[in-house]
This record gives sequence, C-alpha cells and structure tokens, in this order.
Amino acid sequence: MKKILFFDCFSGISGDMTIGALLDLGVDQAQFMNEIEKLHVHGYELEIEKSIKKGITGTRFHVHLTDHHHDHDDDHHHHHHDHRNLFDVEKIIDDSSLKDNVKVMSKNIFRLVAEAEAKIHGKPLDQVHFHEVGAIDSIIDIVGAAICMDLLGVDEVYASPLHVGTGFVHCAHGVFPVPAPATLEILKGVPIYNRGIETELVTPTGAAIIKALSEGFGDVPAMELNRIGYGLGKKDLAIPNVLRIYLGEKKTRKIG
Repeated sequence: MKKILFFDCFSGISGDMTIGALLDLGVDQAQFMNEIEKLHVHGYELEIEKSIKKGITGTRFHVHLTDHHHDHDDDHHHHHHDHRNLFDVEKIIDDSSLKDNVKVMSKNIFRLVAEAEAKIHGKPLDQVHFHEVGAIDSIIDIVGAAICMDLLGVDEVYASPLHVGTGFVHCAHGVFPVPAPATLEILKGVPIYNRGIETELVTPTGAAIIKALSEGFGDVPAMELNRIGYGLGKKDLAIPNVLRIYLGEKKTRKIG
C-alpha cells in the first residue's frame, strides 16, 4: 500500500502554506516543533493556528522573527544575518541532529532556490547573499516542509499545475513582474497558468519545495482518499488563498 500526497495548487504555493496544510493533514505539532528545534536556529517564534479563509477551515503557519533586524548595535550579528549564502545554510542543516533524509531533502530544496537566484543575478553560487535563502523564515519553511514529509512517511508526491498569479510585486531589488524571475527559473519544466489574479501566488520557496518533492504535475492520481489538509495563505483574494493537500493510498487491485 503506497501513501500518496497530491498538492492542489489552485491558489499557488508558499512555504508557510505547505507546512500549514501538512500540519492540517495530521502531522503531530509537538513532534514537528521538536524536530525544528534540532536546527539550533534562534530569533523566531512559530504561530500555528486553526482559522478560516473564505469559508474554508484550515491551519495557518507563520514564522515571527523576534530578532531585531534593524538593531545596528550588534553589527557583526546583523551583518551575518543578512548575508548568509547557500553554504552557510547547508552547514546549519548538516550540523543539526535532523534525520539524514530530512537534511538531504532540505538541501535539495535550498539548492534550487540558490541556483535560480545565482542565474538571475549573474553570480556564482557562493556569492548569492540574498535574504530569500539566508533569512530565518526561509530556513524554517524549507526544513519544516522536509520534516513534515518525513513525519508523514509518504511514498509518492504529485501536484496540480501551479496557479502563479500576475502583475507586479515589490521586493528588495525593486519592482518585479509576477512570477518573480527566480520563481520562474525554478519552475522550468513545471506546468503553470494564470487566471488574472494580480498578486504573487507562487513564492520562490513554494516553487522549490514542490519542484523538489513532486514526481509529476497533472490531474489527481488514482487513489483512495483518506485525509485532506488546508494550509491558509496570508492574502485576501477573490479566490480562497489556500493550499489543499490530499493524502491517500494507491490501491493495487487484485484480479480474480
């Protein structure tokens, strides 16, 4: 009996929506928190709450940064926080007491983000010092997603085509078109579409998570559905800003 996950990305995907949906599916919160602490990363608090988005009940996951980013007194610390590169992040993961498969999955996801950023900014990998990979919330989102996958013990992952959104978004580099260039770079080979909703629905972190995890993109695979998880996003849109994940089993029919 194979355990299957299907990510229904009708409103895109982000790191926090992924973790929210996986916790909503039944990943044990205490176990999740216990594993996250193995990273030994500080300066954040996690908020996990049941809530409702446009009539859909689900779980909201949010990383609150408690480190004072703009406190220049501790200059060295501030500098370090803002300028982590991929290898600094990999070292944090490698030095943790997380399971090997969680480490590998996390590093695969991070590498996709870093490679995309390197390409967009025309820099070698070790020179990509960008808030996306360096920031604590990205580390928590990516490693947290890997932890949830491990705790669920899933055999196969599939996803729908991704609803990416349109318009423009303000970021550290100025005004970017949606999808942001790094997101689009990560999504090469992935089916995407847009329904005219002017906002960023797929984040670089979300894109990297689903690209690294999913074996294929398309319709729901044949499965016996057991549970459905809803991860609530931050946006208020014309559609529910929610990631839906199906958990089921692949049945092998005996003939005769």
